[in-house]
Amino acid sequence: MSNSESADGMRVVVTGATTGLGRAMAAALTAAGARVVVTGRNRERAEATARELGQAAVGLGLDVRDEQSVAVLVDAVCDRFGCIDMLVNNAGIGMRTVNPNFLTEPQPFWKVPPHGFRDVIDTKMTGVFLVARAVAPLMLDAGSGRIVNISMNTRTMTLPGFVPYGPAGAGVEALSRIMAVDLAGTPVTVNMLLPGGATATGMVPGHISPEVRAGLLDSSIMGPPIVWLASAAAKDVHDERIIATEFDDWLARRTQV
Repeated sequence: MSNSESADGMRVVVTGATTGLGRAMAAALTAAGARVVVTGRNRERAEATARELGQAAVGLGLDVRDEQSVAVLVDAVCDRFGCIDMLVNNAGIGMRTVNPNFLTEPQPFWKVPPHGFRDVIDTKMTGVFLVARAVAPLMLDAGSGRIVNISMNTRTMTLPGFVPYGPAGAGVEALSRIMAVDLAGTPVTVNMLLPGGATATGMVPGHISPEVRAGLLDSSIMGPPIVWLASAAAKDVHDERIIATEFDDWLARRTQV
């Protein structure tokens, strides 16, 4: 296995890792040699997912919306692994929670229930802030660390009927850019990673047409770029926005520079 395909020894926390993109990234990282903490709001599901991924994974409960839950998680990981080398901020909930028919019957923003708006924003954007806020100082003290925030296509951020999912993604991108500036010149890096299209996850309604479903990306597309970001080759990569569907071309251009 080359340096660009190995995450050997890396201690990684993946939030929202019981299903979808998070689970796919956790699986790829464990297969590449990383020790991975699988987190989710439901501790039992996190533990079950970790068992499926093998001995290199451990499942812990985490509500990224709650700073006390974040503090407990970070303490537990540090007690078990000693430190955190990489944080993958993936936790999020989709449009189905505020409009189950969002693809076929877009809902204007004024019909979005306030509690649904807050839950999506708090899980995706506030969650990135709270977890990174707790982990970044530890990485700075350790002299190294990598933070990867999972984003979405720019077009998705402004689609009709995509409040609050779109704004949550836009907020994550703005937050990521500021985090990267704040950490510039330190041994801690911040990058963004996104699939590059709609993926076949639980966020997609079950009643979509076969034609639409056939065009969905498999969650495994996130595997190669997240493993590369955990590898020695990405040690100094900072403030990049990487699209998984374009990863090979992006990497080729990078190596030519």
